Amino acid sequence: MGGDVAARDAPDEVEDASGRPVGPRETFRGLTLNDFQMHALGPLREGRPVLLAAPTGAGKTLVAEMAIDMSLQRGKRAIYTAPIKALSNQKYRDFKAIDPEGVGLMTGDVTINPSAPVLIMTTEIFRNTIFENPASLADVETVVFDEIHYMDDPGRGTVWEESIIFAPEHIRFVCLSATISNLKQYGEWISAARGREVEVIRHTERPVPLDHYLFFPGAGLRRIDGKVKFPKGFDPGGGRRRGGKGGRSTKDRNEVVDVLRRSNDLPVLFFCFSRKDCERRALETARHRNLLAPEETQEIEALFEDVCTTFEIEPGVELEELRSLVSKGIAHHHAGMLPLHKELVERLFTSGLLRLLFATETFSLGINMPARSVVFASLRKFDGVGFGPLKVREYQQMAGRAGRQGIDDKGIVVSIVDDHRVQPQDIERLIGNDVEPVISRFNLSYATLINLHRTLGDKLHEAWERSFNNFQWARMSRKKRERNEEKQRHAIDQRMRLLRDCGYVTEDGVTDKGRIASVISGYELQVVELLDSGILEWLDEVQLAITFAALVFEERKNDLFRRLKQGVMGPYRRDIENVVATLQKAERDLGIPSTIKAPDFKIGIVVHAWCHGATFDDMREHTTAPNGDLVRVMRLTVQLLRQLRHALPRNHALGTLIDRARDLLNRSEVDAARQLELG
Repeated sequence: MGGDVAARDAPDEVEDASGRPVGPRETFRGLTLNDFQMHALGPLREGRPVLLAAPTGAGKTLVAEMAIDMSLQRGKRAIYTAPIKALSNQKYRDFKAIDPEGVGLMTGDVTINPSAPVLIMTTEIFRNTIFENPASLADVETVVFDEIHYMDDPGRGTVWEESIIFAPEHIRFVCLSATISNLKQYGEWISAARGREVEVIRHTERPVPLDHYLFFPGAGLRRIDGKVKFPKGFDPGGGRRRGGKGGRSTKDRNEVVDVLRRSNDLPVLFFCFSRKDCERRALETARHRNLLAPEETQEIEALFEDVCTTFEIEPGVELEELRSLVSKGIAHHHAGMLPLHKELVERLFTSGLLRLLFATETFSLGINMPARSVVFASLRKFDGVGFGPLKVREYQQMAGRAGRQGIDDKGIVVSIVDDHRVQPQDIERLIGNDVEPVISRFNLSYATLINLHRTLGDKLHEAWERSFNNFQWARMSRKKRERNEEKQRHAIDQRMRLLRDCGYVTEDGVTDKGRIASVISGYELQVVELLDSGILEWLDEVQLAITFAALVFEERKNDLFRRLKQGVMGPYRRDIENVVATLQKAERDLGIPSTIKAPDFKIGIVVHAWCHGATFDDMREHTTAPNGDLVRVMRLTVQLLRQLRHALPRNHALGTLIDRARDLLNRSEVDAARQLELG
C-alpha cells in the first residue's frame, strides 16, 4: 500500500525494553518510528507473530500497517479485524484513503471488494470464515486483531479465542491491545496455541502525558498529586453520607465546562454512561452557553450542511435538535442515534469546531478522535446487571482520548465526584497501573460445535484443551483444575447431545440441518428449526421480516411499543413461539445454561411500518425506542436473512421470499452499504 519502511539518513541506535539494540531509527509513511514500533520491526520482518500492548493514541496501528505492507510486498494478502462494525467502517475508510482500489470490507451488513489485497472485517466474520471457507484464507499471511483485550468480553470474547485456536497454521497474527496485567501469560498462550513464539511488547509511556483532576461541585477543581484527598467537609452526594438519600447538588452539574473553558482546555470529550444523560447534558449546557465565536458558528453550520448533503441525510426533528446544539459548538454521540447522525457528529468533531461532545464509552473504542480534555460524568456505570465502579482498563481507554499529538503538551482528565459511593481509594485504583487481566470467556456456540464435529469428530475436546481457559486453569491447584476440566467437558458433551437429539449431527458427520446451522451465527437453532418445521413457507415477505426481527430483538428497559394487530401474524406467531419453546425445553432438560432466545414480537409494529414505507419520524407513533436501536435491529435482521439465503440451495423455494423481505428492510438509513458509498 505504498509505505516501505526505510532507514533515515542519520539514524539513532534504538534499544528495546531489555536494553538490546534493535537497529537504527527508520521511517514509515513519513513518520519516524518510536521505540516500540522499532522493537516490532525485527519480528515482523522475520514473519513472527507480535502481541503489542500500549496506551491509547501511542501509535499501535502503525505497527499493524507495517505488517500489512510487508505482506503485500511479498505478494500476500492481509486482514484487519475490529471488534465492532463502526470501527471496521472507520478502518476501511482509513485504508481506502491510502489505496482506493486495494481495500475491501466484510461485516454482517456490508460486503465490498472481498478479494482485495487488504480486507477489513469484524472478528466474527473472520471466525466464521475459518470454518465456512478456509480456502479463501490460503493467500492471507497477516491477520491483525485490533483491541484484542475484547477477548475479555463475557458475551463475545470466545470469538477471539476460537479465531486464534483454529485459524490456518500459515497465518501470522499481529495483536494490538490496551494495557493488560497478564500480557506475558496471554503471549505464552498464543505461542502455545499457534506453535510459534510470539514477540510480546509492552509500552507504558503516553506520547502526550495526562494530568488527572477531580472536580467537586461547589468546591472546584483539584489536581491529583499523590494520595487522593477530598476537600474538608465535602459531601459527594450533596446530602448526608450515611443514612440519607444523598441527592445531587442543586448547582449547575455542567459547571466544569466553564472551568475548562476559562483555562483554554477545550475541546472536551465528556463521557456519560447513559444515552439520556448525554442528550440532557448537551441541552442543559447549550441553554446557557455558546462556545463558538460568530464566524465559527457560520463555519460549523456550513460544514453541517455539506455533510448532510454528502450523506443525503433526511430532514427531521432529531436533525434539527442536533443542528441547534452544533451551532453553539456542542453535540452528543451514542448508539441510540441514527448511524448517519453519528457520522455527522464524527465529521464535525474531527473538524475541530465542536468544542464539547457528550458521548458514551463506545466513542473511545479504536476511533482516533482525541480532544484536549476528557471529563467523566461519573466513575460508576451500569454493567448490564447492576451499577458498579469502572474497570481500570475502561477508565484508561477513555482517559487516553485526552491530549492531541502535535497540538497539546498534555491532556487533561477530570472526574466529577458527586456520588457518595465513590471513595478516594477507588480513584487511586483507576489512575494507578494495576490494570485487570484478560480472562478467558471460552464458550463454543452450537454453530461452532457443528463445524468442529465435521473437522475433529470424536476429538472435539481438543478444542477446549487448546483454549486460553485451559491454559489459565492449568496454573491452578490440581483439584480446581480437575473440576474446571470436568465442567468444560460436560458442557460440550451436553450441547453435542442436544445437536444429536435434534438431528444436526450423527456419529458419521453433519446432516443437512447441521450444514445450514453451521453458517448461521447466534440464532442458528431457532432459524433451522423454523425452517425444518415448514412454517416459514406459509409466511409472506413482511411476516418473514417480522419473524426474523423478533428473533434478534432484545428489548431495552423502559422502551414502549404499540401492539401489533393480531391479524398481521395470524396463527403463525403462536406456532413460531412453540417451535422455539421446544428448543428451550431441550436445553433445560439437559441442564444446559439458557442460550436460546425466545422471539419477541414487540418489534413487529416497527418492522411492519418500515416494510410499508414509513420513515423514522413516523416511528414515533409506534415506539419510544431510539431510532439507532431500531436501525440496529433491522440491520441484524437483514444479516440473519442473508445468512439463511447463503446457506440454502440457490433454487430453494424460500429464496425469492427471503430476497423480497431483505429488499423491504434494507433501504434508506438501514442500508449500511449506502452510507459507505456516499462518503
